[in-house]
Amino acid sequence: MRVLVTGAFGNIGTNALKSLLEQGHKVRCFVRKRKANQRKANKFKGQIEVVWGDVRRPGDMAAAIKDQEVVIHLAFIMPPASEERPEWAREINVGGTQNLLNAMKALSPLPKIIFSSSFTVFGETQHQPPPRTVSDPVQPMDNYTHHKVECEKLLHESGLGWAVFRFAVVPPMSLGGFSPKVFDIPVDTRVEFVHPRDAGLALANAVSCKEVWGKTLLIGSGPSGQLYYGDFIGRMLEALGIGRLPDQAFGFASAYTDWLDTTESQRLLQYQQHSFEDLVQETASLLGYKRYLVPLVRPLVRWWLLKQSPYFRV
Repeated sequence: MRVLVTGAFGNIGTNALKSLLEQGHKVRCFVRKRKANQRKANKFKGQIEVVWGDVRRPGDMAAAIKDQEVVIHLAFIMPPASEERPEWAREINVGGTQNLLNAMKALSPLPKIIFSSSFTVFGETQHQPPPRTVSDPVQPMDNYTHHKVECEKLLHESGLGWAVFRFAVVPPMSLGGFSPKVFDIPVDTRVEFVHPRDAGLALANAVSCKEVWGKTLLIGSGPSGQLYYGDFIGRMLEALGIGRLPDQAFGFASAYTDWLDTTESQRLLQYQQHSFEDLVQETASLLGYKRYLVPLVRPLVRWWLLKQSPYFRV
């Protein structure tokens, strides 16, 4: 099928591209023209079509959607940028989605759309028994989740064929990007992860699945990826040779996460192929030869990490 992917070179998008191409789909990518995106596009040279543009410009969206059968809409501003620049984020998140839907409705036959939402739209649910289900009420708590919920409503009212995927946490396969905010979440917080390749596979499989249309699906890893936050961080640090940090280093902030009932999404899409342990081992393998140096610097790294925590005195 002819598939348009917006925001195609992010974490989920890159994995979706790989699965779509493996399945023989003809893929067009719509992204902002930036050096980072150009480098990523070069990795798929000869395999995809790239349309450079901005979701805030209706003309760009109209050009991108021409002749497409299915759209996977991933372009979205996430926290912290969505909270720091709310008006700009809304122009892209909500305004961009509306521009896309308008461009789609001008075509014949009408394309279908798969929208990437988030399990964070359920809000604070740690006081409720798990798992979360599609029928649970949404409780958006910040700009990002308000935008997601508003966009879901736009799809429902669009008259188009649509599917909404509310993703669990999809960690990038990377060793970078550390933030002291990782210490804000309580260690006993329920959180579910999904391997980025499984997230991409779910989207690719949905393109040809007749049963997904008109449905909201929860996309997670199932029991193998349902953990407590302290175990997630601890297992990752153990695999990297650094070792688990004391619980006292973590705070008490609310986290909009939980375990999910993914029975229906797995039945339809058959995407759950990797466990949390797979994620841990693949992330640790990124160290390469540096893993032999970890024992030498372990005390210093642990001291530095604990120093970043506002809840722990080194």
